[in-house]
Formats: sequence, C-alpha cells, structure tokens
Amino acid sequence: MPHWIVVGAGIAGLRAALTLASAGEVTLITKEVASESNTHYAQGGIAVAMGGSEDVQLHEQDTIQAGDGLVFAPAARMLVEEGPARVAELLAWGTNFDREHGGREPGQLMRTREGAHSLPRILHANGDATGREIGRALLERASRDRRIHLHERVTTCDLLLHDGRVVGVTALDASGQSKEFVGNGVLLTSGGAGQVYSDTTNPAVATGDGIAMAYRAGAEVADMEFYQFHPTALSLPGAPRFLLSEALRGEGAYLRNHHGERFMERYHPLAELAPRDIVARAITREGFGERPGETLPVYLDMRHVQGKDLHQRFPGISSFLEKYGLELSRDLVPVRPAAHYLMGGVRTDLYGRTTLPGLYAAGEVACTGVHGANRLASNSLLEGLVFGARAAETVVQEGMHGDVPKPMFEQRIVAEEPKTSSDVSAMRERLRGLMWLHAGLLRDEAGLLAMQSALDAMRPELPAAATRDAAELRNLHTIAELITASALARKESRGAHARTDFPDHDPGCAKHSRMVQGRVDFIDLTATLPR
Repeated sequence: MPHWIVVGAGIAGLRAALTLASAGEVTLITKEVASESNTHYAQGGIAVAMGGSEDVQLHEQDTIQAGDGLVFAPAARMLVEEGPARVAELLAWGTNFDREHGGREPGQLMRTREGAHSLPRILHANGDATGREIGRALLERASRDRRIHLHERVTTCDLLLHDGRVVGVTALDASGQSKEFVGNGVLLTSGGAGQVYSDTTNPAVATGDGIAMAYRAGAEVADMEFYQFHPTALSLPGAPRFLLSEALRGEGAYLRNHHGERFMERYHPLAELAPRDIVARAITREGFGERPGETLPVYLDMRHVQGKDLHQRFPGISSFLEKYGLELSRDLVPVRPAAHYLMGGVRTDLYGRTTLPGLYAAGEVACTGVHGANRLASNSLLEGLVFGARAAETVVQEGMHGDVPKPMFEQRIVAEEPKTSSDVSAMRERLRGLMWLHAGLLRDEAGLLAMQSALDAMRPELPAAATRDAAELRNLHTIAELITASALARKESRGAHARTDFPDHDPGCAKHSRMVQGRVDFIDLTATLPR
C-alpha cells in the first residue's frame, strides 16, 4: 500500500490528508499541536462565490485585479470555480459558519464584504474565528481515519532524495531525537514565513520551513519578493501584533491619522476597502513624523458604526482588546502594518507538482500564481482548501507504485559546538529586525544590499540544525536570502513589493520571479513545469 508524507496540518494539509487516506497510508507531521497553524489564526473568513456563475466570474475578476497584473488566470479560475464545491464539503462535514438570525433570509449563510471584493461573499464562523472552526471540522474528520497517522511536535529539517526523487524528510522530535519519515512522495503544506519579520501577525511556527527545505534540495521558488503586510495590526507597547481583521473595515471602520482625519480617500477610490497593499502603505506614510525615525499614531475607528453589536460580531477581537482597556465601539484603536501573508513560495503547477519529482506543495508554502503580487482578502483559506485537494489527487495518481525506502537511521544528533538557546534567539531577533528595516514594507537598493551583506556575515555563525530553534533559524536565514535577492532583482513597484527608488510599474517586469540555486530570473507561468 502506498504511503505518503504530508508536512503541515493546516487547512491544506488536513484537506489533502483526507484525499490521500482514501488510497493509502498518510504520515501527517506538524511542528506543534495540530491546531497551531496560520489556519487557526485566520479571523477574516473564507471568500467563496456561492451566488452562481456571475458571482464566480466577479470573484475571478476581483482576484485578478487585486493581484496587480501578475495573477496567473488559470489558477484564479480554478480557485473560484472549485471553491463552492469544497466549501459545500466543509458544510457537510460539520463546519459551523455563521448564519442570518433575522431579516428576509433567516438561517441562510451570512455573507460579508471585505476590501477589493465587488460583492459580499465572505463566510465567517463564530464572528472572527473562521480558521479555527474550519480546522476543527477537518481535524475531527481526519482523526477518525485510521490511515492518517498524526505526528505532533516534530520539526522537519530537510528533504530526503533517492535516485533523484523526493521520498521523505529528516526531522527532530520534541526530545531532540533525529528521525527519517519515508514514503512514495512528500506533500508540503507547511504554511508561510511571517516570523522572518520582527512585526508579524503569524504564529511562532511560521518560519518558512517547507520553502527553505525545498530550495536547499534544488526546487524552484517563485515570487518571494511579494510579502503582504496586513494594514491593521494592534500597535500598543508591550502588546503582540494582534491581527485586527479586514472585516472590521468591511463593517464600516474608518482609518484616521494623528490629526483625527480620514485619509484613505486620498489614496484610493475604495478608501478603507482598497487592496491591502495600498492601505498598508498609506498607513505607513501617514505615520511618518517630521524628524528621522519619528512615527505618529494611526487609528482604526468604529465609534460611528450604529445598529451593530460589535462585541457579538467580533468576539475574539473584542475580548483581546478588553485586556488592554480598549473597546471597538468606544475607542480609537492604534494600528500599524505587520507581515501577514507570502504570495510566493515553492513553484508549482496547477496540480501541486514542483520541479522535483516526488515533491508536491499546496497552500501558502506554494506559488501557483493565484495571488499574483497581492492576495485578495480571504482567498487564502480557499486556496488551501482547493489546492490541497487538487495536489492530493495528483499525488494519488502519480505515487501509487514503487517501493518505499527504509529509514537509514534513528539517532540523536548533537552539534560539534552547539550554541546556547540565548545565542540562537539573539541571532533570530537580529535577523528579523534587519528584515523589517531593510526588506519590509518600503524598500530600496541601498537597504537591500545592506541586508544581503548582513546575511552573508551571519551565515558562518548559523548553528547546526540539532534543535528546533536552530533548524528554524537556518530556515529563516534561507527565507531572508530569497526575499532579499528577489526584491533586489525586481526594479519596480508592484502589489506588495514597493521600491522607493523604483516607485512605478515597469511593463517589462510583468512576469514572475524565479529563483533556483542562487540565480534569479523572470518567467511567464505555465500550467506544467519542467521535470
């Protein structure tokens, strides 16, 4: 019986595991407990066009428009066309999306609107805990399948290749024991890399492990310069960069500068509902002070919103803000952008195939081109669902045969001169701070070259991957190199990539960056990849 390895237990990994288990055994590896992923923290909702063919077409157009000229149209079409059926599966499997309590359609699914969407098509669960509810339903279903073997608190370190084909991963368990997991193929669903920046909405597990492993093994990555910064993360001294969902602006929230003025109308006709990259840069510019390094506060304002119980609509956000003495209906809430979502990743075709035989990828770890240069709000959960299922179907079709290599070792690895956890932590924080400074929301050549020099100097100091902290640091360093090199190569501003020294679009750069073995070039995406 075939046996497959899935790395990551968010929405893409869980959905993929359910399909794979129908045809073989599945080893599902996650770095923390299964509920700790970017999926779990997704507040805003899942965008899905359930209003018929016209809604599907508009969803595709909205996705392409938000992507600022780089969305791969066939990927967007698959996303929006297959999305309704995948969400219908979630409903059948017990996912409890919010429903209307009154009005003309009581009991119908509640649909809201978010930035750059032409229609209300966002489904929510428990107000602002959509990802958690979807993850719960998928995890419950997966836990009942005896062919899915969940391994929690296991850190994957590198891919295993056999005769040029990816057959497994090396990993460290919670006790520091080194293991090999081998099978007929590996599906990466390990999520994003927001921890490469000092300010991020991502959980601590988001260290880009899958992308870094794939790149080191020789896989192509694409569009790594496009990191989306969520416009509205809480900005209070001593408080985490807690995500304040875009759904707040969908329900009427204004953005105000330190003078109390609404300012988004100066930047885009859609004002607060403009695409995220535009809103994030506007907030950043409104926060510039007159003196070098001075920052001024920017606020989210819902005090004018009438006829809505904001605590009921946003229970998680409201409860968090209460810890800091803030209330949505009463207070101006200070905000600033934070790293949120990576549009780039391991380059795949529309079926989850990478450039390495035996290696597949889906979700935020992958780059199909579906988001282009800027992801449309609430398309990420849908992407994980749709492409997780598609990739799993491909794995089953292509990986039913062949012997599974046996593990070669199972032993404790100790670095020759292990660094202390404080050393590793200090290096990690230094890297994250430099990335925010030099390769964050606003970039230029001088800063990116300074970042490259810092990364070059840091490389000899990197510890062996003998602990989870050390393995994550090595992966973050790789991710930082990929982002910086790709950002240097793209000499224009587009979507989430903003160069102050090249502030305009360059029509000649309307292509996707590709990086493999240290080289960056620009390509047109196609439905199939060279293998």
